[in-house]
Amino acid sequence: MSRLRASLPLILLVLAGIVLFSSGLLDRLHPEQLVTHQAQLRAGIADSPWLSRLAYIGLLTLAMSTGIPGTVIIIMAGGFAFGTAEGSIYSSIGLTLGTLILFLASRYAFGTGSKHPPALVDKIHHGFERHPTAYTMFLRFVPVAPFGLVTVALAWLRCPLWLFLGASWLGGTVSLIFETSIGAGLGEALARSHGHFGMGLLMQRGVWMPLSAIGVLALLPLLAERISRRRRSGLPPSAKTRDP
Repeated sequence: MSRLRASLPLILLVLAGIVLFSSGLLDRLHPEQLVTHQAQLRAGIADSPWLSRLAYIGLLTLAMSTGIPGTVIIIMAGGFAFGTAEGSIYSSIGLTLGTLILFLASRYAFGTGSKHPPALVDKIHHGFERHPTAYTMFLRFVPVAPFGLVTVALAWLRCPLWLFLGASWLGGTVSLIFETSIGAGLGEALARSHGHFGMGLLMQRGVWMPLSAIGVLALLPLLAERISRRRRSGLPPSAKTRDP
């Protein structure tokens, strides 16, 4: 019973994520839908500026705390609605609050851990134990796994709260700035094309530049692995034997 009570917050978050994902709300935030209803969106933000911004932060906080896929759609919608600078600020707040809720719920549910951790936790355990600060920052800056899964893994590994918050805010904000920029760029491009999607959208500077930046971030794990492999191959046999 005590184990179930400890897992209850995490179970409720998972259920909330299932409801949110199946509600179809993310489909309504698709850029094409936003362009179609752009006039109503702008009017709603103008009529209730603070309420609309709080609603956006609350929605992203809920989505991040449940770990559901597709949160990038919400972040892009924030760029579409509020612009790159303002949208990045609100997204950063929602991302930090949401990941903090998921982290605390996961750590409370896992307690002191288990003899049989999930595969992702087992995979990153070695690097985290040797260099916790550097490895946590790496996991947040480089998209080696979905953001929610990394949050759960860090909670299982009992990552210090200060380190988790700092890395999540800094690393997550770097990524979402590019994603927000894509949303803002798509909004401008789609408005000029009257909501028509085509290859021409990718040629817009506000779209291809942040897309290229995200592509570079996605390639960083491969580059880091290649550099690490090359360094290991240059070690003498005795050093390779000592290295666990």
